[in-house]
Amino acid sequence: MGIIPDGYISELARRFKFSRNGSRTAMNGKQMNGWLALSPLLVFLVVYLASSVVAGDFYRVPIASAFLIASCYALIITPGRNIDSKIAVFSEGAGNKNVLLMIWVFVFAGAFASTAKAIGAIDATVNLTLMILPGKLLYAGIFLASCFISMSIGTSVGTIVALVPVASGLASQSGTDPAFMAAIVTGGAFFGDNLSFISDTTIAATRTQECSMKDKFRANLYVAAPAAMAVAAVYIFLGKGVSVSDVSAPVDWIKLVPYLLVIILAVSGVNVIAVLAAGICVNAVIGFCDGSLGWIDWLGAVGTGIGGMGELIIVTMLAGGMLELIRYNGGIDFIIRLMTRGIKGRRGAEFSIAALVSFANICTANNTVAIITTGSIARDITRKFGLDPRKTASILDTFSCLVQGFIPYGAQLLMASGLAGVPVAGIISHLYYPFVLGVVAVLSILFRFPRKYS
Repeated sequence: MGIIPDGYISELARRFKFSRNGSRTAMNGKQMNGWLALSPLLVFLVVYLASSVVAGDFYRVPIASAFLIASCYALIITPGRNIDSKIAVFSEGAGNKNVLLMIWVFVFAGAFASTAKAIGAIDATVNLTLMILPGKLLYAGIFLASCFISMSIGTSVGTIVALVPVASGLASQSGTDPAFMAAIVTGGAFFGDNLSFISDTTIAATRTQECSMKDKFRANLYVAAPAAMAVAAVYIFLGKGVSVSDVSAPVDWIKLVPYLLVIILAVSGVNVIAVLAAGICVNAVIGFCDGSLGWIDWLGAVGTGIGGMGELIIVTMLAGGMLELIRYNGGIDFIIRLMTRGIKGRRGAEFSIAALVSFANICTANNTVAIITTGSIARDITRKFGLDPRKTASILDTFSCLVQGFIPYGAQLLMASGLAGVPVAGIISHLYYPFVLGVVAVLSILFRFPRKYS
């Protein structure tokens, strides 16, 4: 995901203790029916999806409302002496340092995007893009740019912060659905995050499987590259009839500096919050110098940007609390035990690893945490069935990133939704890359490719 601080992976590895049979030791020391422990996720999906179907419009149902109902249900079914102890567990998840880090990223990203828009940085970047790319290559160009930037900086969230506002501006110029443009950027961000050497998902996958990053990269490339090429071809086809308005005003080059700075600092390995803070300051300096912003205007833009992230912050905290209750009640332990029973053959072993990390990602909404949670089990399965650890690391990374593109409460989709001003469901409906990646990943297991790692 790209927003976990240094040292946090080691802390997570210590936090998730595994027993001899591969299940995590329960934190509360109590046994609970596994399906009941997982049922808050079902309640969330039923409330959100069923309500949307009844309404006939996924745009009308706030995801925060569905999470609030599911969270209340999770509190009710959680065993405890009193409501205070249950709320304490919920609050521990909502206030987890990783959840809070996501929230700080949302806060700074909102402020950066809003101040960049206020000084005209988005308009300048849109004009430059329209000047460089012909209309028929607009979709494919944005997708490939997102792939390259995400692979360079190792963070899908950082890529989305930098490119979604620009993509939204391009959407208005080309008459394209903003949700579609946001989905193009998000898909490319997942591609780069899956392959980057400095991504925390890559670090977690290679460490848990004890293989080198370059070997995992090669194994991943056989799956991710065909998927990306297929999606790029689709965007070229869809963009054949796209026309964009002529750039009447010259490009204001100085206003490109904030986005270039964000990309350069991120590629250099600077912490994402420090990167965004620097971007906010540069926006202020440019605005003050050219007169496009005054002090009060700048403060107003910062406040507007932060306020626009309010729903995302609430959803993130509700999701963190609910998922912590699922872990507390043994839901992840249960699904790990369930999915590792009756494995037969190498294909079955690889599919079980894919299913494990996928479900863990649904339960944690964080692909790095999902990999660490299931990494020890995956390593045991790899040794028992003679799998190649490089292929296992690729499966862990690929399927966790795949699921991250489907869950409406993942950081990437929430961030893209907030910056583009469109519902998460609208982005998911146009998100091609994760679907194609999933198909290629399943085929790679069924047909045992790449042969070198199978």
